[in-house]
Amino acid sequence: MKRILVAEDEQNIRQMLVLNLNRAGYEVVEADNGTVALEKYDKHKGNFDIALLDIKMPGIDGIELCKMLREKSDTLGIIMLTAKGTESDKIVGLNTGADDYITKPFSVTELLARIDSVYRRVKLSKGSATSSGGTEKLIHGKFALNLRTRNLEFDDKDVELTQTEFRIVQAFFEAPDNTISRNDLLTKVWGENFYGDDKVVDVNIRRLRMKIEPDPSKPQFIVTVWGLGYRFN
Repeated sequence: MKRILVAEDEQNIRQMLVLNLNRAGYEVVEADNGTVALEKYDKHKGNFDIALLDIKMPGIDGIELCKMLREKSDTLGIIMLTAKGTESDKIVGLNTGADDYITKPFSVTELLARIDSVYRRVKLSKGSATSSGGTEKLIHGKFALNLRTRNLEFDDKDVELTQTEFRIVQAFFEAPDNTISRNDLLTKVWGENFYGDDKVVDVNIRRLRMKIEPDPSKPQFIVTVWGLGYRFN
Protein backbone atom coordinates (compact mmCIF):
# COMPACT_ATOMS: atom_id res chain seq x y z
CA MET A 1 0.00 0.00 0.00
CA LYS A 2 1.29 3.46 -0.95
CA ARG A 3 1.09 5.76 2.07
CA ILE A 4 0.64 9.52 1.83
CA LEU A 5 0.59 12.21 4.52
CA VAL A 6 -1.95 14.97 3.82
CA ALA A 7 -1.59 18.20 5.81
CA GLU A 8 -4.41 20.63 4.96
CA ASP A 9 -6.29 22.89 7.37
CA GLU A 10 -9.38 23.43 5.20
CA GLN A 11 -11.69 20.55 6.07
CA ASN A 12 -13.61 20.38 2.77
CA ILE A 13 -10.38 20.26 0.73
CA ARG A 14 -8.83 17.71 3.08
CA GLN A 15 -11.89 15.45 2.86
CA MET A 16 -11.86 15.68 -0.93
CA LEU A 17 -8.17 14.76 -0.98
CA VAL A 18 -8.63 11.80 1.36
CA LEU A 19 -11.61 10.46 -0.61
CA ASN A 20 -9.91 10.61 -4.00
CA LEU A 21 -6.53 9.36 -2.79
CA ASN A 22 -8.21 6.37 -1.12
CA ARG A 23 -9.97 5.61 -4.38
CA ALA A 24 -6.62 5.80 -6.19
CA GLY A 25 -5.12 3.17 -3.91
CA TYR A 26 -3.29 5.34 -1.38
CA GLU A 27 -3.40 4.82 2.37
CA VAL A 28 -3.95 8.36 3.68
CA VAL A 29 -2.88 9.77 7.03
CA GLU A 30 -4.47 13.20 7.45
CA ALA A 31 -3.70 16.21 9.62
CA ASP A 32 -5.35 19.62 9.93
CA ASN A 33 -2.16 21.50 10.77
CA GLY A 34 1.60 21.19 10.58
CA THR A 35 2.12 20.25 14.21
CA VAL A 36 -0.25 17.28 14.01
CA ALA A 37 1.26 16.26 10.67
CA LEU A 38 4.75 16.13 12.20
CA GLU A 39 3.46 14.08 15.13
CA LYS A 40 1.79 11.59 12.80
CA TYR A 41 4.90 11.35 10.63
CA ASP A 42 6.94 10.43 13.71
CA LYS A 43 4.23 8.10 15.00
CA HIS A 44 4.44 6.11 11.76
CA LYS A 45 8.26 6.20 11.99
CA GLY A 46 8.53 8.09 8.72
CA ASN A 47 6.98 5.23 6.77
CA PHE A 48 5.50 7.42 4.02
CA ASP A 49 6.05 7.63 0.28
CA ILE A 50 4.53 11.08 -0.29
CA ALA A 51 3.66 14.15 1.78
CA LEU A 52 1.08 16.62 0.44
CA LEU A 53 1.46 19.90 2.34
CA ASP A 54 -0.64 23.03 2.24
CA ILE A 55 1.61 26.09 2.52
CA LYS A 56 -0.80 28.25 4.52
CA MET A 57 -1.49 26.42 7.77
CA PRO A 58 -1.70 27.66 11.37
CA GLY A 59 1.22 26.92 13.68
CA ILE A 60 3.87 25.11 11.66
CA ASP A 61 3.16 26.17 8.08
CA GLY A 62 3.86 24.09 4.99
CA ILE A 63 7.24 25.65 4.27
CA GLU A 64 8.57 25.00 7.77
CA LEU A 65 7.05 21.51 7.79
CA CYS A 66 8.72 20.77 4.46
CA LYS A 67 12.09 21.75 5.95
CA MET A 68 11.52 19.49 8.96
CA LEU A 69 10.44 16.51 6.89
CA ARG A 70 13.31 16.94 4.45
CA GLU A 71 15.77 16.87 7.37
CA LYS A 72 14.23 13.56 8.41
CA SER A 73 14.18 11.99 4.94
CA ASP A 74 15.78 12.71 1.57
CA THR A 75 13.63 10.10 -0.19
CA LEU A 76 10.17 11.30 0.86
CA GLY A 77 8.28 12.81 -2.08
CA ILE A 78 6.99 16.25 -1.04
CA ILE A 79 4.33 18.19 -2.95
CA MET A 80 3.23 21.68 -1.89
CA LEU A 81 -0.31 23.02 -2.26
CA THR A 82 -0.12 26.71 -3.12
CA ALA A 83 -2.69 29.45 -3.64
CA LYS A 84 -3.22 30.79 -7.13
CA GLY A 85 -0.75 33.45 -8.15
CA THR A 86 1.70 33.01 -5.25
CA GLU A 87 4.82 32.50 -7.38
CA SER A 88 7.14 33.25 -4.46
CA ASP A 89 5.59 30.46 -2.39
CA LYS A 90 6.27 27.99 -5.19
CA ILE A 91 9.93 28.96 -5.46
CA VAL A 92 10.43 28.99 -1.69
CA GLY A 93 8.80 25.56 -1.44
CA LEU A 94 11.08 24.09 -4.10
CA ASN A 95 14.15 25.70 -2.55
CA THR A 96 13.15 24.23 0.81
CA GLY A 97 13.21 20.71 -0.57
CA ALA A 98 9.81 20.08 -2.15
CA ASP A 99 9.74 17.97 -5.30
CA ASP A 100 6.74 19.64 -6.91
CA TYR A 101 3.82 21.97 -6.27
CA ILE A 102 0.23 22.21 -7.42
CA THR A 103 -1.83 25.38 -7.49
CA LYS A 104 -5.35 25.67 -6.06
CA PRO A 105 -7.89 25.21 -7.48
CA PHE A 106 -6.84 21.98 -9.16
CA SER A 107 -8.59 19.08 -10.84
CA VAL A 108 -8.50 15.63 -9.28
CA THR A 109 -7.01 14.28 -12.52
CA GLU A 110 -4.09 16.72 -12.39
CA LEU A 111 -3.54 16.13 -8.68
CA LEU A 112 -3.34 12.35 -9.09
CA ALA A 113 -1.05 12.69 -12.12
CA ARG A 114 1.37 14.88 -10.17
CA ILE A 115 1.30 12.58 -7.13
CA ASP A 116 1.83 9.48 -9.28
CA SER A 117 4.74 11.19 -11.06
CA VAL A 118 6.49 11.98 -7.76
CA TYR A 119 5.74 8.48 -6.46
CA ARG A 120 7.39 6.92 -9.53
CA ARG A 121 10.50 9.05 -8.97
CA VAL A 122 10.62 7.99 -5.33
CA LYS A 123 10.51 4.34 -6.34
CA LEU A 124 13.05 4.83 -9.13
CA SER A 125 15.46 6.48 -6.70
CA LYS A 126 15.04 3.74 -4.12
CA GLY A 127 15.48 1.08 -6.78
CA SER A 128 18.54 2.54 -8.48
CA ALA A 129 21.05 0.56 -6.46
CA THR A 130 19.35 -2.75 -7.22
CA SER A 131 18.79 -2.00 -10.91
CA SER A 132 22.32 -0.86 -11.71
CA GLY A 133 23.72 -4.28 -12.53
CA GLY A 134 25.70 -4.50 -9.31
CA THR A 135 27.33 -1.09 -9.70
CA GLU A 136 27.21 0.79 -6.42
CA LYS A 137 28.69 4.08 -7.62
CA LEU A 138 28.71 6.20 -10.75
CA ILE A 139 32.01 8.07 -11.10
CA HIS A 140 32.38 11.39 -12.89
CA GLY A 141 35.68 13.22 -12.41
CA LYS A 142 36.17 13.81 -8.70
CA PHE A 143 32.53 13.03 -7.97
CA ALA A 144 30.98 9.68 -7.09
CA LEU A 145 27.23 9.13 -6.94
CA ASN A 146 26.48 6.43 -4.39
CA LEU A 147 23.46 4.51 -5.71
CA ARG A 148 22.90 2.78 -2.39
CA THR A 149 22.90 5.79 -0.07
CA ARG A 150 21.87 8.29 -2.82
CA ASN A 151 24.63 10.62 -1.61
CA LEU A 152 27.06 12.51 -3.80
CA GLU A 153 30.66 12.06 -2.66
CA PHE A 154 33.18 14.85 -3.32
CA ASP A 155 36.41 15.86 -1.55
CA ASP A 156 35.84 13.24 1.16
CA LYS A 157 32.44 14.71 1.90
CA ASP A 158 28.99 13.20 1.55
CA VAL A 159 26.49 15.59 0.00
CA GLU A 160 22.94 14.58 0.90
CA LEU A 161 20.54 14.80 -2.04
CA THR A 162 16.78 14.82 -2.24
CA GLN A 163 15.39 12.10 -4.47
CA THR A 164 14.80 14.68 -7.24
CA GLU A 165 18.37 16.00 -6.96
CA PHE A 166 19.62 12.42 -7.03
CA ARG A 167 17.75 11.74 -10.26
CA ILE A 168 19.16 14.92 -11.85
CA VAL A 169 22.75 14.03 -10.95
CA GLN A 170 22.19 10.46 -12.13
CA ALA A 171 20.98 11.82 -15.49
CA PHE A 172 24.18 13.88 -15.79
CA PHE A 173 26.43 10.97 -14.82
CA GLU A 174 24.78 8.61 -17.29
CA ALA A 175 25.61 11.07 -20.09
CA PRO A 176 29.06 12.31 -18.96
CA ASP A 177 30.15 15.71 -20.26
CA ASN A 178 27.07 15.95 -22.49
CA THR A 179 24.80 18.97 -22.50
CA ILE A 180 21.28 18.01 -21.43
CA SER A 181 18.39 20.28 -22.34
CA ARG A 182 15.80 21.39 -19.81
CA ASN A 183 13.15 19.36 -21.66
CA ASP A 184 15.30 16.23 -21.56
CA LEU A 185 15.87 16.68 -17.82
CA LEU A 186 12.12 17.12 -17.32
CA THR A 187 11.47 13.87 -19.17
CA LYS A 188 14.24 11.90 -17.43
CA VAL A 189 13.49 13.15 -13.92
CA TRP A 190 9.84 14.23 -13.82
CA GLY A 191 8.44 11.97 -16.54
CA GLU A 192 6.87 12.48 -19.94
CA ASN A 193 3.48 13.36 -18.46
CA PHE A 194 4.74 16.11 -16.16
CA TYR A 195 2.04 18.78 -15.75
CA GLY A 196 4.00 21.51 -14.00
CA ASP A 197 6.24 24.44 -14.73
CA ASP A 198 9.67 23.72 -16.25
CA LYS A 199 11.12 26.19 -13.72
CA VAL A 200 11.36 23.22 -11.35
CA VAL A 201 14.48 22.21 -13.32
CA ASP A 202 16.17 25.59 -12.76
CA VAL A 203 15.24 25.66 -9.07
CA ASN A 204 16.67 22.19 -8.46
CA ILE A 205 19.82 23.01 -10.42
CA ARG A 206 20.26 26.11 -8.27
CA ARG A 207 19.75 24.02 -5.13
CA LEU A 208 22.38 21.53 -6.30
CA ARG A 209 24.83 24.35 -6.97
CA MET A 210 24.33 25.61 -3.42
CA LYS A 211 25.41 22.20 -2.17
CA ILE A 212 28.50 21.57 -4.30
CA GLU A 213 29.80 24.78 -5.86
CA PRO A 214 32.51 26.85 -4.09
CA ASP A 215 30.75 29.92 -5.50
CA PRO A 216 27.21 29.09 -6.67
CA SER A 217 27.00 32.40 -8.55
CA LYS A 218 29.96 31.27 -10.68
CA PRO A 219 29.38 27.54 -11.13
CA GLN A 220 32.32 25.34 -12.07
CA PHE A 221 30.63 21.96 -12.07
CA ILE A 222 27.02 22.39 -13.18
CA VAL A 223 27.35 24.92 -15.97
CA THR A 224 24.70 26.56 -18.10
CA VAL A 225 25.14 26.12 -21.85
CA TRP A 226 23.16 29.09 -23.07
CA GLY A 227 20.34 28.19 -25.43
CA LEU A 228 20.93 24.48 -24.95
CA GLY A 229 20.71 23.37 -21.33
CA TYR A 230 23.09 22.21 -18.60
CA ARG A 231 26.32 20.20 -18.45
CA PHE A 232 28.09 18.61 -15.48
CA ASN A 233 31.83 19.33 -15.81
